[in-house]
Amino acid sequence: MSLLGTKEKLEIEKLKKKIADLESIIPAESVTVADLQNEISRKQAELQQLNTQAVETEALLKRLNEQVIETDEQVMLQSFGLYTPRYSFMRVDDYKACLLDIRSRQKDMVKNRTAVFGSNSWSVNGDAQKGRKMVADMQKLLLRAFNSECDDIIEHVKYNNIESSEKRIKASMDAISRLGEMMGVFINPQYYQLKIEELYLAFEYQQKKQQEKEELREIRARMREEAKLAKEIEEARKKLEKERAHYKNALIKITKQLETASDVEKSDILEKKQQIEEQLGKISSEVEAIDYRAANQRAGYVYVISNVGAFGENVYKIGMTRRLDPTERVDELGDASVPFNFDIHAMIFSDDAPKLEAALHNAFADRKLNFVNQRREFFNVSLDEIKRVVRENYDKSVEFIDLAPADQYRQSLILRQQAQGNSTVQHNGS
Repeated sequence: MSLLGTKEKLEIEKLKKKIADLESIIPAESVTVADLQNEISRKQAELQQLNTQAVETEALLKRLNEQVIETDEQVMLQSFGLYTPRYSFMRVDDYKACLLDIRSRQKDMVKNRTAVFGSNSWSVNGDAQKGRKMVADMQKLLLRAFNSECDDIIEHVKYNNIESSEKRIKASMDAISRLGEMMGVFINPQYYQLKIEELYLAFEYQQKKQQEKEELREIRARMREEAKLAKEIEEARKKLEKERAHYKNALIKITKQLETASDVEKSDILEKKQQIEEQLGKISSEVEAIDYRAANQRAGYVYVISNVGAFGENVYKIGMTRRLDPTERVDELGDASVPFNFDIHAMIFSDDAPKLEAALHNAFADRKLNFVNQRREFFNVSLDEIKRVVRENYDKSVEFIDLAPADQYRQSLILRQQAQGNSTVQHNGS
């Protein structure tokens, strides 16, 4: 019969477990201080090696990043910044002349064999002449590759890839230097710089050509407007002269009738004569107005129009026309290039239409949609702001149409909703 109770047995078991845990911690062989120091030294050496590898990897990554040239169009557009021109020529012919000069200098360097350098001490099987020929062949091959790459880059340079294009030319030069390193073949830095100048000059040449093209288009449009105005004035004058001749003949006839008319008839005849004279006076006023429009080159209409379906709310085009019927000009603007017709909010006749138009454009200069092409007369403003400027610079009584009818746009929205509803019903039915 055991003399120990249950409680004592549990205590003994706990003590045995603690002894076993302590025995497991104690190593089979004793560890000296020297062993620990050796282990620390070994770990420090491993850490130093890892640090060295990290530095080398970081340097390699940096070199690779420098060689990476972003060609994704969306990324390039996002990173595109405002371009600062390197040249300040006024005419496209000046850009062209400078471009030809740079290319001529490049040809001279190729002809003089200074575009690419090569080793003079290379030999093949101890033959220095064969070595020079091999180096010369390598120079021609690598220079041809470099020129071909540069020509392709320069041909396709645009506003959104100008920086990456320069990087590509630099990468091409570096690659050629690596390929020709054994023979000491590398591109002359002066020749490389001429290629960079050609790149930027070609880009600005394209920009200037586009600018002059738009200016010429604007001049032609203005000439067409003037021609249409001249034609309208001529046709209106002919029409009024024809009407005036008609009423003059009628006046002569009715005057003769008065000479032989009885007292009873004279009353009606005099009333008709007065109507004819009033009509002749109206025609004379219209002729004077046309003569004034023909003589005054600054008289015309300033229009405020919108196209909600094409450009959204609070976007207005503020322009000017000298046409006798200004709505014809607005109708022309709503041609097939926009999905919906323009709506007129105001049509303001002014003796100095350019001055009024300039006042409006200057007031909203910081609200233009297109800051590059100043001839694009669209502004992101409210109609109340336009009203304020018009009333301050012209006339407080000018009438505005606040809500654009936008008939086709609003009908299109309804028809689209109906079409989508029918499509949903058919889909659910199937």
